[in-house]
Amino acid sequence: MIDLLVLLIVVLILLLMIIKFKINTFVSLIVVAVLVGLGLGMPLGQIPVSIQNGIGGSLGELAIVFGFGAMLGRLIADAGGAYRISKTLINSFGKKRIQWAIMVASFIIGIALFFEVGMVLLIPIVFAVALEASVPLIYLGIIAAIPTVIIAGPVFTKIAKKWVPEAFVVKNKLSAFGEIKEWKLEETPGFGISILTALMPVILMAISTIYSIATNDGKPFAAVTTSAMKAGKVVTTTTYPSSFVENVMMFIGNPVSAMIISLLFALVTMGWMQRKKNSEIAVSIADSVKSIAMLLLVIGGGAALKQILIDGGISVQIANMFKDSPLSPLLLAWIITVILRVALGSATVAALTAAGLVQPMLASASPNTAALMVLAIGAGSIAASHVNDAGFWMFKEYFDLDVKQTLKTWTVLETIIAVVGLGMVMLMSIWVH
Repeated sequence: MIDLLVLLIVVLILLLMIIKFKINTFVSLIVVAVLVGLGLGMPLGQIPVSIQNGIGGSLGELAIVFGFGAMLGRLIADAGGAYRISKTLINSFGKKRIQWAIMVASFIIGIALFFEVGMVLLIPIVFAVALEASVPLIYLGIIAAIPTVIIAGPVFTKIAKKWVPEAFVVKNKLSAFGEIKEWKLEETPGFGISILTALMPVILMAISTIYSIATNDGKPFAAVTTSAMKAGKVVTTTTYPSSFVENVMMFIGNPVSAMIISLLFALVTMGWMQRKKNSEIAVSIADSVKSIAMLLLVIGGGAALKQILIDGGISVQIANMFKDSPLSPLLLAWIITVILRVALGSATVAALTAAGLVQPMLASASPNTAALMVLAIGAGSIAASHVNDAGFWMFKEYFDLDVKQTLKTWTVLETIIAVVGLGMVMLMSIWVH
């Protein structure tokens, strides 16, 4: 219980540093990560190692995904492709139903991609649509939660506009993407090539996913690493898929390689095909990287705090709190996952840890009950995203909000999705056994 109290105190300190004293977010996160480590009684030498591992583990893949994603988005925007996509969507759906257009785009992108990749790809298009339709950016971003689209989307948007009106301001510039140029429609690339370029990572990863479903029981193709003792030494061997096709699918299904291929494709379709000079393309790429530098640091800082919490052993303490609980297994799984999510920040870690804790309950359960348990854990894993979650800082930075506005919109939205998700699981459990 003391460890959870330490967590509460340092989160309050973090909010004071950022909101009250206006200290740089990245600096605040790192300072608080050190304080958490001290408060949890971690060895002094372990604290910087955990911070380093947290930042490295988070930014290892995200550096390329975010960097190339920002370049891809800027190339599409600077060529007029984002304007063409936004104009076509508005003409097709109308301004009144534009949220549903973004919902469809979010759903398509979300099927094949991780949250971070989908956010990077979707935001430039959402921003262009918002600017063209003269609606606040947050009005469209709030709809991205598909599982509870009605409650967490249009319904919550109306409430949020009254609750935090300062977040619903029409903006003509985003720090992560710069100012959107005004275009004449005839000067822009066609809708087909623009949407193909924007969705290229989705298409590549979707092809890999569909192929794995058809030939590999839905399991993604991956290298297998094995260790064995030989001559008194541990020898590690990595085996890759045997067939050429499987290796290709493994390659294009990885977010990093998908973004690399997509950027090369964008250089052709949004660069040279639009008769842009190499110097103009270079400027677009350089500007895009400059704009996300602080965003990457902030995400790294959030990951450092998360790693400190994990290494500090808070998850073990939470597990012990719920030993021999009389609650419904589904409700218990959800509660454990939510507490882990709030404490650790990582949805993945919360879900995996909770799954391990509730696994004994599933020993004699039916396949349907096991499926409901997965849904309950999945719903709980996205609850109450706050300052120790990289997704929180992504949303804040991309939508140009302050911390209070992000807490009132993003955090509440994620919690609504988690609660409604639990409600649906409990409802289904009445007739699914």
